[in-house]
Amino acid sequence: MAVTRSERSRLRLLVVQALVFSLFATLFVRLYYLQVVGGEGYQAQAADQSVRDIVVQPQRGLVVDAMGRPLVANRLSWVVSVDRSVLAKLGEEERGQLVERVAAVVGQKPGQVERKLLDCGDEGARAGVCWNGSPFQPVPVATDVEQAVALRVLEQPEDYPGVIAEQQHVRAYPRPHGVNLAHVLGYLSPITEAEFDRASEADDRSLNGASVVGRAGVEKQYDAWLRGMPGYRRVAVDSMGRVKGDAGEVTATPGDTLVTSIDAKVQGVVERELARSIAFQRTQVDKVTGRPYEADAGAAVVLETQTGRVVAMASQPTYDPDLWVGGISEKDLTRLYSEEAGTPLLSRATQGQFAPGSTWKPFMSAAALGNGYSTDAALPCSSGFQVGNRVFKNFESGAHGTIGFARALEVSCNTFFYRIGYDYWQRFGSDVADVEARDPLVEGAKEWGFGAETGVDLPGEAPGRIADRAWKRSYYESQKDYYCGLAGKPQDAETSDFVYRFAREFCVEGFAYRAGDAVNFSIGQGDTIVTPLQLARAYAALGNGGVLYEPRVGKAVVSPDGTVLRRIPPRKQGRVEASKQTLAYLDEALKGVSTRGTMNWRLIGFPLDRVQIRSKTGSAEVYGKQTTGWVASYTEDYTVVMMISQGGTGSGSVGESIRTIWEALYGVEGDQVVPRKAAIPGGKPPEKLPSFQPDGTILPPARRSS
Repeated sequence: MAVTRSERSRLRLLVVQALVFSLFATLFVRLYYLQVVGGEGYQAQAADQSVRDIVVQPQRGLVVDAMGRPLVANRLSWVVSVDRSVLAKLGEEERGQLVERVAAVVGQKPGQVERKLLDCGDEGARAGVCWNGSPFQPVPVATDVEQAVALRVLEQPEDYPGVIAEQQHVRAYPRPHGVNLAHVLGYLSPITEAEFDRASEADDRSLNGASVVGRAGVEKQYDAWLRGMPGYRRVAVDSMGRVKGDAGEVTATPGDTLVTSIDAKVQGVVERELARSIAFQRTQVDKVTGRPYEADAGAAVVLETQTGRVVAMASQPTYDPDLWVGGISEKDLTRLYSEEAGTPLLSRATQGQFAPGSTWKPFMSAAALGNGYSTDAALPCSSGFQVGNRVFKNFESGAHGTIGFARALEVSCNTFFYRIGYDYWQRFGSDVADVEARDPLVEGAKEWGFGAETGVDLPGEAPGRIADRAWKRSYYESQKDYYCGLAGKPQDAETSDFVYRFAREFCVEGFAYRAGDAVNFSIGQGDTIVTPLQLARAYAALGNGGVLYEPRVGKAVVSPDGTVLRRIPPRKQGRVEASKQTLAYLDEALKGVSTRGTMNWRLIGFPLDRVQIRSKTGSAEVYGKQTTGWVASYTEDYTVVMMISQGGTGSGSVGESIRTIWEALYGVEGDQVVPRKAAIPGGKPPEKLPSFQPDGTILPPARRSS
């Protein structure tokens, strides 16, 4: 039966109606799901898009001295930051105008602001300038801006969309007693991408992309305690990123306080005396060269003799730690690394390495007295001592007849010790190629901790160097290709006769440990080098019975509420094998250096009967440079070492400053000891910690009982 045209039309209409109904039904079901079933979830997502988390950096912990004086604190600083998500919504022209306005108001160039807005992984980003924090965090572009600038930004939001001005905590240096202490305290800089990734992998929530971390000194060594725990502030924003209100906050936890063994009053004296001595020596003429002394660098260390704690530590040249606050400029950073400026960033106390000169002789004496020589031994102190075709001379060619160890230390006789070094070389090591040959003096030096790190709680310590047979062989192997290559070529106009001759000799026999090396080693000359801290630690061991302590700057870690979280006790690294009799003999001999030896002229009128200073002077000669002067000294309480590179003789360059430091430590006035006037109350290192009060004040520790 044929279907009529009208029936076909009705059929099509029914199909269309069914399709329309199914579409409406589907739409209704979807709307129901979105609004009823999943409505709460989508509402939360929409709300979340208008809320941002802003990291609230914690207040970093204090660093205080042994008396509770703040060495590093915090202060509030106005910081101007830019929200890059707002910049991204602006047109190119409008964005450029905003950057120009921000640059103008903070006193920078637009290019400087642009570089700070770059992520550290972006092309053209510069380390230390780029942004390494969260992409949702406002980027600081100016620190320490004037309050008027901050108020201008806050009061004209229509001219500065996405620009934030707020107060943040930054490092401050109170400088009690005028101290600098830059190399001990260290500095901060922004966290690197690699450091942030490692922290994320370790689930370390104390660090975030906007954190600053310690890079040197105690700031680095105790960074985990000092940094605190960041908080978070949730803020509601509009489509242009403008803050409309707070949506919650997790409070940041301040960092812990580090109590150090540094005494600011002593530190101030040490720093001033080191700087004064350097300045004075530069006005004095070197009789050898006929030129004023370069006095290019220096260092001083004061330790507690019985514990190895660091009371004071100074290095010259130094720098202003404020340079790092808010980010250091490229100009300042270049100067800190500049050799022309003396590499101020280098701590001469822990990283500077110098020939020890005659301050080395007590340790050579201990080694000799433990290896065949007795305290009754007597050797000629002649004006010179011939080894092969070379005469090794005494200082100023002086001669003192036949003497023993004590007198040899008092007058600092080189030829006395030359004979000992030559004797051991003849007995054990005359085969110049024998790397394994025994050398009691080398063994003794290692026993006193030289040639290895002291273990001080400061990063980047240098190990020094003992120039023994093994070192000489190693050095030869590393350099022979260069020198043999130079020696194998015809001499050119740029190569001096000396360099060409040295290259030929080194190529043939640079590995040989000859008698001249042995005698030089015996008086702290040649290629052996030490750090001032190593030498101070060894002299402290002379004074405490032979214990080598790992020097400590940190004394305790205290929470913000005053609870002692951790005490940092002295740690013994080793004990020398010298007998009690040997140590007692050397102790008396070094008293003699102060009462009638090379240091006596600097201590005339000093009450040595009340404050028994043991001392040793040193004048290290380095090829091509002026003499480096040393004085090492100790009592039962303290050890004091000071040196000046290219500054002249030991007692001549730093002897007066050494006396001044001892006067400050014990309260010496003229020939009297006045304990109440001592830099440290009572003239003794404090045993207890400062007292932290509920109101935030810090009281000095109670005076130790006598």
